[in-house]
Amino acid sequence: MSRQKSNTLQSVTVEAHIHYKTMVLTYGTASVRLTPATLLYAGKSPDGHHILSSAKYLHKELPVRIAHRIKGFRSLPFIIGCNPTILQVHELYIRAYHVLSDFPAIKDQEMEARYSKLVQQLLDDHKDVVTLLAEGFRECRRHIQDETLVRNFLDTTLTSRLGIRMLATHHLALHEENPDFVGIICRRLSPKKIIEKWVDFARRLCEHQYGNSPRVRINGHVAARFPFIPLPLDYILPELLKNAMRATMESHLDTPYNVPDVGVTIANNDVDFVIRISDRGGGIPHRILDKVTDYHYSTAEESNQDPRMNNLFNTMTNSGPQSGPMHGFGFGLPTSRAYAEYLGGSLSIQSMQGIGTDVYLRLRHIDGKGESFRV
Repeated sequence: MSRQKSNTLQSVTVEAHIHYKTMVLTYGTASVRLTPATLLYAGKSPDGHHILSSAKYLHKELPVRIAHRIKGFRSLPFIIGCNPTILQVHELYIRAYHVLSDFPAIKDQEMEARYSKLVQQLLDDHKDVVTLLAEGFRECRRHIQDETLVRNFLDTTLTSRLGIRMLATHHLALHEENPDFVGIICRRLSPKKIIEKWVDFARRLCEHQYGNSPRVRINGHVAARFPFIPLPLDYILPELLKNAMRATMESHLDTPYNVPDVGVTIANNDVDFVIRISDRGGGIPHRILDKVTDYHYSTAEESNQDPRMNNLFNTMTNSGPQSGPMHGFGFGLPTSRAYAEYLGGSLSIQSMQGIGTDVYLRLRHIDGKGESFRV
């Protein structure tokens, strides 16, 4: 081997070792989580100082959060961590850690612009992480001996990812002039309007699959408006509405053009708000009710999944605010549950077997009484 090649290999090895040592040190650094109220009331400065402050916070915070996720991947059982699909996600996080931790200190608006471009690129690179994790864990499911370990890993990884995406998207959105928003926080979010948007989405999916879809009736506090972050609702609502419509259509296959309506009720108070989605899809059998929020448990058998349905879902979700499909992997409900709990709320299911199912999504207000969740 030539001296030049040997020196090159040695420098690469030394650099990788330095990166590894830095990452291990970062494992012990605590994450600094912000309340949405902090983001909402941080204010705007005419000279763009608020954007510079946001970038400096991300510059310190993102490598810490990503290092913690890398530590999570390295704590997985060896046979799971070596799965090629899971390894692909692990390597995405390692690359993100390196490029973010190598980025120089942000001192002016020119550096902030470069940093924002990098953050947007990483968001694009990681848009399919949920799908890849679902595929990877399904591929090595027979090797999983500790279901609790996997559930904890996925809950932590997916909610951490949601927090990172909210912070990164918030920073990028601060560049935009929109009087209704402060970053990603809508000053006066209408639950009714966001539900209607995702009803339209779910109906198109349903009509593509079954030729028809149930009507959806929205009632309750339909005029309610309050500050909130639409992004997590853009993950959760399409999944819940899609499930309700699919259950309704599949339990009325003999009368596909005469099916019961799906009801959505909004209840708002000073502390939290609740969205209840009620279907007449026959309910969930009691013997499996506790399993439907487990990862990889799906009430739709794989053999019944239409590839065209998955392709349409992928096209529609990837072009919208939702990052990566959740359909067909048994990831939708458990991911929605994890997101709701991360946001200081809950997702609960009540089944009347033989009649239908009620799903209750309860989320805390970001400026209500008591402390809100932290991003």
